[in-house]
Amino acid sequence: MKWSWKLGEFAGIGVYMHATFLLLIGWVILTHWTQSHSLASTLAGVGFILALFGCVVLHEFGHALTAKKYGIKTRDITLLPIGGVARLERMPEDPMQELWVALAGPAVNVVIAVVLYLWLMATTGLEPMGNLSLTGGPIIQRLVGVNIFLVLFNMLPAFPMDGGRVLRAILATRMEYTTATNAAATIGQGMALLFGFLGFFTNPFLLFIALFVWIGAAQEASITQMKFALSGIPIARAMITDFRSLSIEDSLGRVIELILAGSQQDFPVEENGQVVGILTRDNLLRALAREGKDLAVSQVMQRDFQMVEASEMLETGFRRLQNCQCHTLPVTRNGRLAGLVTMDNLGEFMMIQSALEASRRNR
Repeated sequence: MKWSWKLGEFAGIGVYMHATFLLLIGWVILTHWTQSHSLASTLAGVGFILALFGCVVLHEFGHALTAKKYGIKTRDITLLPIGGVARLERMPEDPMQELWVALAGPAVNVVIAVVLYLWLMATTGLEPMGNLSLTGGPIIQRLVGVNIFLVLFNMLPAFPMDGGRVLRAILATRMEYTTATNAAATIGQGMALLFGFLGFFTNPFLLFIALFVWIGAAQEASITQMKFALSGIPIARAMITDFRSLSIEDSLGRVIELILAGSQQDFPVEENGQVVGILTRDNLLRALAREGKDLAVSQVMQRDFQMVEASEMLETGFRRLQNCQCHTLPVTRNGRLAGLVTMDNLGEFMMIQSALEASRRNR
């Protein structure tokens, strides 16, 4: 993810902090200093937030390490002001595996809450609930409450929360996966409407949650439908075959000519008949602003890129486009460049297939 800094790594999974996380730290500092004008209180507030997000990181590692058990890699974990995001390569296709992966995160928070509670009971005891607030009270006891909240919130049966995936996994044991996803998404959007309605009369923050849940449910349903619509279809049937490629000796001026002459935005770069890089439009524009159009393509292209074979399934291409956060994948056949596949290309293929299917049904 752009604008992220690496904090560390565990079990081969990098942990990153997004730049916007600093806004949360700044808000905490400002809030505590305004209320108390005390350095100790302000540092305690920052410490509590860091401890809270430590619990969030452990929650995400619960998902990641359980997914690893099923052979699914996690690209990274990123801390955002709204929480943490573990980017799994894919969700398990086996409903029971998805169930355990989804439950693993909240289970970590349950363990943390129980351990901290036992620690409190063995040492200082519990403060009355009336003495606690988001910014005041013993840090350990507040962490117990926050971890309980994380469990309850994440187990709401709505995407993109863990409870939505738990619900889908349970439904998928009794019905087809896409149908289960649509049913879980519908339930989630129903909850979003309820949150939105309550938000108008109680807490406006519920309106934010409602929007978050509505969009998450719609995206999950759309991605799942696309994934299953593309399964079983070889990439060769949908790849772009009318495209231009570049040589490493070409200049950026040559790329400008090709872009203006057509609609292609990203270009595979070849050397001796082999794909050695990808030149994206974003990289091109940055290089033009910095160096001008006489720079060689080899100095700008991305050398770390994904490829697919023409015989692989479209579902594989779709998954790689999602995971690499790139716009274009070169398609090879017997080691030679044969075509390109993009998200727009896959979307158009699906629309054409849907139209043809509708035509067959109407005959």
